Amino acid sequence: MADGAGDRMLEVVPIASGTVTVRWRPSRQARRISMRIDPASGHVIITLPRGARKADGLALLRAHSAWVAAGLSRLPPATELRHGGTVLLDGIALEIRHAPEARRGVWLEDGRLHVSGAEDFIARRVGAYLRAQAQVLLPARLRLQAEQADLRPVQVRLRDTKSRWGSCSSDGTIMLCWRLVMAPQEVQHYIIAHELAHLRHMNHGPDFWLLVDRLTPHRRQAEKWLRANGAGLHRIVPA
Repeated sequence: MADGAGDRMLEVVPIASGTVTVRWRPSRQARRISMRIDPASGHVIITLPRGARKADGLALLRAHSAWVAAGLSRLPPATELRHGGTVLLDGIALEIRHAPEARRGVWLEDGRLHVSGAEDFIARRVGAYLRAQAQVLLPARLRLQAEQADLRPVQVRLRDTKSRWGSCSSDGTIMLCWRLVMAPQEVQHYIIAHELAHLRHMNHGPDFWLLVDRLTPHRRQAEKWLRANGAGLHRIVPA
């Protein structure tokens, strides 16, 4: 294990069903001990407010070990980006092909994603390619939908969020998870419409959902796809 500060917060802890990796998260803002499963890493995140002891966090973990084991068992396996594997872009599965002698970086050709350079850097390069595509495609698609709906977000930001695909702040800033670029365009359309609707309704009341359904025809299809595949997008390891 590396000796970084983040790694020192990791601990392998035995529970009734085996062992889990716990990431301790001290917090000055938290008012109580809390626990959640990080869908990307498979770690159990235990938040400790000021003055709380690790022993109290372990007690919470062991009291809910069955819940933790069930949650971990539902996670799809982590997907490594490697030669011969596949990665999604706009919902289309692309085969990753290593081209060690090429000097083109990463490029899409004939339905395959070709990656030059050393094999050890495939995951990093594919991850960078996906993020770059997200930076171009997602804001452009949001701006187009906003223009069509006569809505005006202040700005668009991309992040690697774990618990939500998007958000809209009261000042009109919309955040999207960059991993959405891997989902089908219909799913992207729905998530963008959802956040645009928050520019008028900062709630999830009936008027909000009426507006969402006016902005996109893909709501039901997208929600179904995300239930089935959303966790898998978080389990893709871009390095």
